[in-house]
Amino acid sequence: MPSPIPENEPERLNALRSYDILDTPPEMDFDALTRICTHAFSVPAAVIGLMDAHRLWFKSRIGLEVPQLDRQIAMCAHALMTPNEAFVVEDLLLDPRFKDNPLVAQAPKLRFYAGVPLIDADGYALGTLAVVDNQPRTFNDDQRSALKDISHLVVSSLENRKRALQLSRLAMTDYLTGLANRVQFERVIKSKIAHARRSGEPFSLLQMDLDDFKNVNTRFGHAAGDEALVEVARRLSKQVRAEDLVARFGGNEFGAIVRQNTQDSLALLIKRIVQAVSEPILLSNGEKVNIGISVGKATFTDDIDSLSDLLTLADQALYVVKQR
Repeated sequence: MPSPIPENEPERLNALRSYDILDTPPEMDFDALTRICTHAFSVPAAVIGLMDAHRLWFKSRIGLEVPQLDRQIAMCAHALMTPNEAFVVEDLLLDPRFKDNPLVAQAPKLRFYAGVPLIDADGYALGTLAVVDNQPRTFNDDQRSALKDISHLVVSSLENRKRALQLSRLAMTDYLTGLANRVQFERVIKSKIAHARRSGEPFSLLQMDLDDFKNVNTRFGHAAGDEALVEVARRLSKQVRAEDLVARFGGNEFGAIVRQNTQDSLALLIKRIVQAVSEPILLSNGEKVNIGISVGKATFTDDIDSLSDLLTLADQALYVVKQR
């Protein structure tokens, strides 16, 4: 029997993925709630499951060995369809929907299920909080209400986690362009240096400065300058790989951490960057502006002792280019 699909499935999946939580490590806040469930309801197993497109993934689980289940056999798929109440099957073996389910007919031979959807502020069912047993049992109204109360705590933990991630990203992001800021840039460089020392895989750093940018602000105003900076950021991002990082340090200064490690490949990348940025930029007021860019480069080697040394090399290279 195929698992039911909510009518708002595309929107529901978008809501779930906005939490950026799938396939993340266990976290104490969620594990504590599943432990509370096993004690409160005297059951051997409890899970916090998030329903992805084709799987039920467990953010927290006690008493179950597998990290996820195929959606087609997950009883939580049925619980998603009852957003305002607990979904309870007191004896799975007597229910025609589940008696042939491999979780019932085979190990772990479940006989009891009770689950409550995890409903976000917009009404989307992200997953379920569920308790199971390999013995049939009753589940009264007070127990159903208690399970719903704990599900609200799970949703609160999800929301708090999401807000914390958003705040962390804001602290690491340039407000205008959406690129990484200097704090994130330097943090990633430190990580890259540590990885390069372990693996021997080099990386390169680009320091970039826009040429004649002040003329844009002087002639067309700061709003036009901001518009031009956003377009430059877009063009820079298109020139690098997905795993590379482009950052804006403020004003007309940018940087990039790239995997190109030969001088030829690095020179080719810099050429593409200069060409891309130098193309005329059409502003929303109909005016066209021309901006150049100077690029200094430094490649990490074992001779470089610190982040500061690498940044200094790139700055010096940029200064030479600007002087030309």
